[in-house]
Amino acid sequence: MDLRAYYQKIREVANSIPEEHVIIVSNETPDGGKAGVLSEAPRERAARLVVDGKARLATAQESEQFRSEMAEARARAEQAAAAAKMQVTVISEHELRAMRERFKSPKG
Repeated sequence: MDLRAYYQKIREVANSIPEEHVIIVSNETPDGGKAGVLSEAPRERAARLVVDGKARLATAQESEQFRSEMAEARARAEQAAAAAKMQVTVISEHELRAMRERFKSPKG
């Protein structure tokens, strides 16, 4: 394998990608790679995967759908984290009186 040609091809593919981060779709590979899995990768990494035949660049529609799904997942995760922070403790009137008595400062 001619390494110069290999790395030149990677640079050419990387230069053809306009975005800094791109959505790629995996190809099935003999080492267990699963076809059709979408992920986001930096331009250089995506170019190497394309040249190696392990992935292809996603179409505009696939990219839009993937980013939309990721935004929804992020929003759900943030909402769940915010809900986890909110805690309300309910106590009875009797417990409230007991707490007030315990923390009452002696006057005089």
